[in-house]
Amino acid sequence: MFSSSIKQALRTPVIRSSLVSTVRPTTTKLATFNRISSIRNYSAHEEETFEEFTARFEKEFEEAYDLFEVQRVLNNAFSYDLVPSPAVIEKALRAARRVNDYATAVRVFEGLKYKVENAEQYNAYLEELKSTREELGITLKEDLFPESVGEKPVN
Repeated sequence: MFSSSIKQALRTPVIRSSLVSTVRPTTTKLATFNRISSIRNYSAHEEETFEEFTARFEKEFEEAYDLFEVQRVLNNAFSYDLVPSPAVIEKALRAARRVNDYATAVRVFEGLKYKVENAEQYNAYLEELKSTREELGITLKEDLFPESVGEKPVN
């Protein structure tokens, strides 16, 4: 049916994909709707209250079983347009401790510092979480690397 040159051309991926796209029948509106509606809905939590948000992330941090999961949940918690509650931050710190990753625990506070609106809010979080920080032995980045004003770096 096809000549050998056409068969060879169809074996080439670039030509095959361009031929398939030109030969494909046009989709109906219903088929397009069905394809779009089958896409995963990533914004399934847009109608939740702050209390539901807090409960969801507390549970997710409790269930995080390795460093990847802890960092994934932490990234998700900080991706919203709100600052997680101190209870969520505490669960994040305990999860980082459970998977034995000190750096992630320090980064929780660093992310929190950039997430809050002002230094006053950041200090309120630090005060609220002071006992947890002391219990877990977490030092803040600003304590680990104090800014040295006017000093030249040592070469």
